[in-house]
Amino acid sequence: MVRLKDIAEYVGVSVTTVSRVIKNDSSRNVNPETKKKVWQAVKELGYTPNEYARHLVASSRQQKKRTKRIAWLASPRLAETNPYFSKIYSGISETLNSAGYTLLLLSNEDLEDEALFHQMIREKEVEGILLIDKVDEKVLLEIKDLLPVVGVDFNYSDHAISTVDYDREDAAWKAVEHLVSKGHQRIGFMGGEIGADMASEKRFKGFKKAMNEFGLTIDKSWVINTGWCLEQSYKSAMDLLSQPSTNRPTALLCAGDLLAIAAMRAAHELGLTIPDDIGFIGIDNNEMAQYVHPSLTTISIPQYEMGVIAAKTLINQIEDHPNIDLKTLLPFKLVVRQST
Repeated sequence: MVRLKDIAEYVGVSVTTVSRVIKNDSSRNVNPETKKKVWQAVKELGYTPNEYARHLVASSRQQKKRTKRIAWLASPRLAETNPYFSKIYSGISETLNSAGYTLLLLSNEDLEDEALFHQMIREKEVEGILLIDKVDEKVLLEIKDLLPVVGVDFNYSDHAISTVDYDREDAAWKAVEHLVSKGHQRIGFMGGEIGADMASEKRFKGFKKAMNEFGLTIDKSWVINTGWCLEQSYKSAMDLLSQPSTNRPTALLCAGDLLAIAAMRAAHELGLTIPDDIGFIGIDNNEMAQYVHPSLTTISIPQYEMGVIAAKTLINQIEDHPNIDLKTLLPFKLVVRQST
């Protein structure tokens, strides 16, 4: 078993310095470069604290103390202010509370703090982790090697971990099918991808697949990457819909309801009638969708239930240790309203 002494010799510092770094002791400053070398040695040597020694109990049956703490890796903005993710968060937190677990919110910035990462993950102060935000592949592999992990939503659907999501391609296909049933042939797509080509985004793949299967042409100028920015959605829609009627789509599939609502405002300001001049369909069934005018047709995603299933999947991994990665796709449904 690797000891603090081994790390100290490897780095060329004292055992006290190594201990201070690992315990994140701020009583005396340690050179940042030294800290970096210590944490690198922790990883390379495979140091793991002796948890049994730390949690000795009076009885002869020495057992590791359970924390019943779960980490949710998502930025506070997603968990608290984004309506889509806040519903998932509610499903997760309520399910964990009912099972006697507590939920700890972590961000990517927290994981970049080696002391906190060591404390939370390597020393297993949390028993499992739910992933929303995308993390570095090396970090993901290390986390998976140490703790049960469940990915929620799209970032982890193609990784070798248990995931809970919905079929994004099929949802977009269903949206196009609905627009075609309403007589639309000139259909545009408004989505968002940050730091990557939108061609890899699954809802866009579903849009392309449906357009091809229905024999419809995709006009590249009608495909808009908003970067999930509502202001960009509004501005792009203003540019697109201000074109002559022969140069613009008759309907827009928006990858999120909020993008659709922002684009609908642009249509109103341009004097266009919805759905006669331009139809809109969204994806997710945001609470606002039923209150905008006209009310927004959308593909309803069971966000709260995604959180519930994700939490139950993680609890099952923690308590029953199944040696299998589960890929769970929840059903969606078309909700027809006035915008189509």
